[in-house]
Amino acid sequence: MKRLLISLAFSSLVLAPFGSALAFDPNYIISDEDLTNPFALDRNQIQAYLDRGFLGTYRTEDNTGVVRYAADIILRTAQSAGVSPKFLLVLLQKEQSLVEDDAPTDSQLDWATGYAVCDDCSKDDGTIQRWRGFGKQVNSAALQFSEGYLADIENSGSTQGKYGPDLPVKIDSTTVTPANAATAALYAYTPHLHGNSNFASIWDRWFGENYPSGSLLQAVGDPNVYLITDGYKRLITSYSALTSRFNSSLIIQVNTTLLSNYPDGTPINFPNYSLLQDEDSNIFLLVDETLRKIDSDKTFNSIGFSSDEIVDITNTERAQYSEGLAITSATIAPTGQLYQLKTNKAVYYVRDGVRQVIVDPAILAARFPNEEPTPVDSVIIEQYKEGKALLLPDGNLVKGAGSPTVYIITDGMRRAIDSESTFLSFGWSWNKILTISDEALALHPLGAALTSE
Repeated sequence: MKRLLISLAFSSLVLAPFGSALAFDPNYIISDEDLTNPFALDRNQIQAYLDRGFLGTYRTEDNTGVVRYAADIILRTAQSAGVSPKFLLVLLQKEQSLVEDDAPTDSQLDWATGYAVCDDCSKDDGTIQRWRGFGKQVNSAALQFSEGYLADIENSGSTQGKYGPDLPVKIDSTTVTPANAATAALYAYTPHLHGNSNFASIWDRWFGENYPSGSLLQAVGDPNVYLITDGYKRLITSYSALTSRFNSSLIIQVNTTLLSNYPDGTPINFPNYSLLQDEDSNIFLLVDETLRKIDSDKTFNSIGFSSDEIVDITNTERAQYSEGLAITSATIAPTGQLYQLKTNKAVYYVRDGVRQVIVDPAILAARFPNEEPTPVDSVIIEQYKEGKALLLPDGNLVKGAGSPTVYIITDGMRRAIDSESTFLSFGWSWNKILTISDEALALHPLGAALTSE
């Protein structure tokens, strides 16, 4: 795949919100990893999809006869069979519309994945009754792919002597050449174009774009802004919480359906460095996602805090945060301080007695857009312990001065965006790309490339 190149031809492009379906490519439906990653969704994420319809509260026997919720059956089956829960969700929707159906029939539930039922077969056929039932259907379909089709392809290059990577096959009078094992297996299960086109359409609608952690998303026409964190959307409940923590110019407009694919995470209610007091009269400083208890009134006053700034919270709200190191009278600059050396103009961020150099002006602007560092002599900086260089915040697009490759910063890493089409599919803007020195870019560990496939 080509690397993303920046050119003037695209610099003034106005991006439309992401939301159009990708054209169906019969030769490539999903990647092998999309089919075989059993940890692609956790239990809460599966439940969020099932809550769209009847399956959200559905309990029935699994393949061993134990009564479980549908979400647990899907998760356990995915992990035991080695297939993706995303794949199982799409299969359930493709075969019987089960994920989004509010009132499915017994027949839909009994033959949930269409396993053992051919297009011209009767569901009353006595020879297939041993596969009747939601739990058995999910399990049998999963094993058919993992221990059947994919195992056959790995061992002999094809399944049923017909479907395999790079093997042309006639599907509905059209020659299809599966590009990978997953696509070949899907044709082995559903040997016609319409069913696989439907599968691809559902997949694209639900999983077409998985935004990296640190992305800010907003549904078109909705004032709410969400932070994407590890596959969850976290509502940012106030303007002050948004502006104190994030760059609002990086908000990406998406369609409502795409946003609804993310289950709700913990809301972001307070600005960074808020003073929060619980029901037991403990006062905490909120630092990013951590509460740091202020150990005494003396410490509170010595740092210069004001009681007018304190916000009351419940103990339940307090429990949503992890608790960090307590703030004592010995704690230096718990809310952080910017300094600039008078000599060489180097900029440092000091917090908790640790200094972090800021090696590029773009990192300074991204981290502290409205702050000016205090000029100091080197003796001031040297009293603090040296820490790692400060990196760009998650959600920023960046390139090095000496390379055209564009990266997205997520989880503190830089992930290369593999092509122009991938860049556009995420709704990013060319004018949001920061350029930093190659040395500064190299400080960000390199993660896996980001692709729209």
